[in-house]
Amino acid sequence: MNTATMITFTVYLIGMLGIGLWTYKRTNTISDYFLGGRSLNSWVAAMSAQASDMSGWLLLGLPGVIYVSGLNGMWIAIGLAVGTYLNWQFVAKRLRKYTEVVNSITIPNYFENRFKDSTKMLRIISAVTIIVFFLFYASSGMVAGAVLFEQAFGIDYNMALFIGAIVIVSYTFLGGFLAVSLTDFVQGILMLCALLFVPALIIVSLGGLPGLWNNIGQVNVDLLDIMKSVGIEENSWITNATSFSIIGTVSLLAWGVGYFGQPHILTRFMSIRSAAEIPKARLIAVVWVVLSLVGAGLVGIVAITQFDVPIENPESVFILLVQNLFNPWIAGILLAAILAAIMSTIDSQLLVSSSAVAEDFYKQIFRKNASEKELVWVSRGSVIFISIVAVILAKSGGNVLELVSYAWAGFGAAFGPVIILSLFWRRMTKNGALAGMITGALTIILWGKIEILNNIGLYELVPGFILAWIAIVIVSLIDKAPSFEIKEEFNRVVNQPSDQQHEHNKSL
Repeated sequence: MNTATMITFTVYLIGMLGIGLWTYKRTNTISDYFLGGRSLNSWVAAMSAQASDMSGWLLLGLPGVIYVSGLNGMWIAIGLAVGTYLNWQFVAKRLRKYTEVVNSITIPNYFENRFKDSTKMLRIISAVTIIVFFLFYASSGMVAGAVLFEQAFGIDYNMALFIGAIVIVSYTFLGGFLAVSLTDFVQGILMLCALLFVPALIIVSLGGLPGLWNNIGQVNVDLLDIMKSVGIEENSWITNATSFSIIGTVSLLAWGVGYFGQPHILTRFMSIRSAAEIPKARLIAVVWVVLSLVGAGLVGIVAITQFDVPIENPESVFILLVQNLFNPWIAGILLAAILAAIMSTIDSQLLVSSSAVAEDFYKQIFRKNASEKELVWVSRGSVIFISIVAVILAKSGGNVLELVSYAWAGFGAAFGPVIILSLFWRRMTKNGALAGMITGALTIILWGKIEILNNIGLYELVPGFILAWIAIVIVSLIDKAPSFEIKEEFNRVVNQPSDQQHEHNKSL
C-alpha cells in the first residue's frame, strides 16, 4: 500500500467524519434528521441530489460500459441528462410545496397524507418497497467500495467491505440528513474534478481530440459511432452483427424515466428551504450532471488507447488509469473521488431506508406516541442494521451496474408514475396509487424471472413504468372521486406562489 496515497485517503475520510460530528449537534428533531429542517440552499440541494444520484457507477460502471461498447453506451448518459432536467423542471417545485402543505417529511408519509389514507396501506407498502430495493442499491455501493480498496490497495475484499461500511455509517449515524447533504456537496465537487481532469490530461497527451479519434479509429472505427453496437471478443473490439437495436437504445434511454421515483433524490426537493430557489438549483444540477456524464464517457473512451489488451474487469478502468498515469499523491485524491461517489449515494440510501423504518413502521405500528428524540435514535439504529444486511448481500460480489440497474428500475416503476400523477392529476385516488405502486414493483421483480419476457432484451423499467401508469389511471377512474378536502389541498399547491415558502430559514 503506497504511503502517499493512503495519507490522502485518510485525510479525506477524517474530513467526512468531521462533518458528521459538526452536524451532530444540529440534529435534534426527526425533521432535522430526515430533511435537515428544510434548510438547504440551492447549491447544497442541487449538488447533494445529483451526487447521491450518481453513486459509484458513475466512475466505475459507466466508464466500463463506454470502454466496452464505445459511444453507443452514451445513450444511457443522454437519458439520464434529460431525466435530470425533467425531474427538476416538473417535480421538484410542486413536490416541495405539496409536502409542506400536507406536513410530510418522508415519501411514504407524503403518499399517506396526500390521499388521506387512514388504512396506512400506502405508507406501509411504500416503506417496504424502499427497504427492499435500497438493500440492493446499497449493496451495489458496498461492492463498488470493495472493488476500489481491493484493486487500489490490495486489501482483502471482505475487509474492504468492512472499512467502507464503518466510515459511511459513522457520519450518517451522527449527523443525519444535514451531514449527508454537506458531505455530498464536497463529494460532488471532487467527483466532477476527477472526471474532467483524468480524460483531459490523456487527450492532451494524444494530441487533442483529433489524436484521440485517430487512435480509437485504429482499434475499431465503430467505437466512435453512437449508432453502432460494439463488444469485446477474444481480446479485440468487434462490431456486432446487428449494429443498431431499437429495443436496446430505448432501454438505455429509459434510465432517465427512473428519476421520477428515486426517494433519495426526491427528498432533496423536499428539503430545499424555498421553492423559489429551485430554478437556480435546477441549473446547477443539470450543468453538473452533463459535465459529469461527458467526463465519465471520455474516461471510458480514452482508456481504450491506454492498454495493449482489453482489461479483464471493465469497471476498474478508472482505477487502473489513475494508478498507471499519476504520482501517488494525485492518485490518492483521484481515487478518493471514487470513494466519494460511492459514499454520496449509500449514505442517502441508508438515511431514506432508516426513515422508512422509524417513521413509517416503528411510529405507525409500535410506538405512535414516540418522542422526537426516540425516533432519531431508532433511525440511527436502523442505519446500522440496514448497513449490516447490505454488507451481507455485497459479500457475494456482483456487477455494480447490474445491481444499480435493478434498484433504479424498482423505484422508477413503483414510485415514478405515482409521484407524477399525484402532483398533476387531481382525480387520482388512494386505490389508484396503491395499484400503480404494486403493479410497478411486481413488474420489476417478475420481468427477469419469466424467460420469454427476459429474452426480449427490454429494460424492465419500461414495461414497469407503463403498466403502473395504466393501473393508476384505470383504478382511479373506476374509484370514487377524491374528497373535497383533497381537491382543495391540490388547488392550494397549484395556485401557491413560490415566494410564500419557508422564507424564514436562512442559508447554511
